[in-house]
Amino acid sequence: MGVYLSSPKTDKASQDGENDRLRYGLSSMQGWRATMEDAHAAYPDLDILTSFFGVYDGHGGQAVAKFCAKYLHQQVLRQESYLSGDLGTSLQKAFLRMDEMMRGQRGWRELASLGDNIEKVSGMIEGLIWSPRRGQVNGSVDDWPSEEGPHSSFHGPTSGSTACVAIIRNNQLFVANAGDSRCVISRKGQAFDMSKDHKPDLVVERERIVNAGGFIVVGRVNGTLNLSRAIGDAELKQNKKLPAEQQIVTANPDIRTVELCDDDEFLVLACDGIWDCMSSQQLVDYVREQLNTETKLSAICGRVFHRCLAPDTNGGEGCDNMTMILVQFKKPVKSGPSAEQQPPSSHQAMKVDTSNMDK
Repeated sequence: MGVYLSSPKTDKASQDGENDRLRYGLSSMQGWRATMEDAHAAYPDLDILTSFFGVYDGHGGQAVAKFCAKYLHQQVLRQESYLSGDLGTSLQKAFLRMDEMMRGQRGWRELASLGDNIEKVSGMIEGLIWSPRRGQVNGSVDDWPSEEGPHSSFHGPTSGSTACVAIIRNNQLFVANAGDSRCVISRKGQAFDMSKDHKPDLVVERERIVNAGGFIVVGRVNGTLNLSRAIGDAELKQNKKLPAEQQIVTANPDIRTVELCDDDEFLVLACDGIWDCMSSQQLVDYVREQLNTETKLSAICGRVFHRCLAPDTNGGEGCDNMTMILVQFKKPVKSGPSAEQQPPSSHQAMKVDTSNMDK
């Protein structure tokens, strides 16, 4: 479970904002953990039509989560598929691109600058001596040129991070997830999971792990990691015969899309420090109750933290870092069918495209 403090840190980093389509609030709290390894990103105006929100839950250090918060949304924008309107493909490529960018001297240097302990990345301070070298990717100038230095052969960090990202464009919601952070949408008070928690005991996850040469012990991949998908964790991605999507642990995200309608009230992105303590429906119910009296969305996030925070560290639950983003849709949402026409209990009614989801 990691190292705990003698008393929890309950100060919060919070932010609120809005545009003509939505309003949002976010907050993060270290809690009982000795270090804060969560990160987040909120760009309500990623472009004129698009909003981007993401939560990243690090393990083994904070560097990978912070790297994702700094660069993942930029990589979404850089994909040719984004320019053509294929947001699902641009999200998938951006997730996988994170692992590529964290290799070599350039990746080592960036992770070292973001990490709380340089030794967690490599342990060699001389790696900060570097010289840039331009490169090419797919015939075009690389947006992440390689560098020469003592860590040019660095294969990536041993630490890692989950990533759960929501993109809203017009009346479409795209959610990409790798790990056990989660996105939930409230439709007329009913909670709908827009992501699934990637755990090693899922059949499709177990098959990939074993096929790549890994194993599962007590619910942990190779006896260490209790997730089956994550960005980073390079030591679990070293099978040279397999593509990134088929490694023991993969950054390849599940992607779901939904057409929003007037009955959609809000979405929540949160790390597992919340979901270990509350179910999706419990959180939706609590947020709806709070919205009756509280207009500051980050304050609602903070109240969720204190509801989840354990009184001590004896039980484990309620002792993790906590990060939550609450996005409230402004009415009306354009052109979507109403829930009166489409019963919310039906996945078909939600118009959820799961073509990128593993069966």
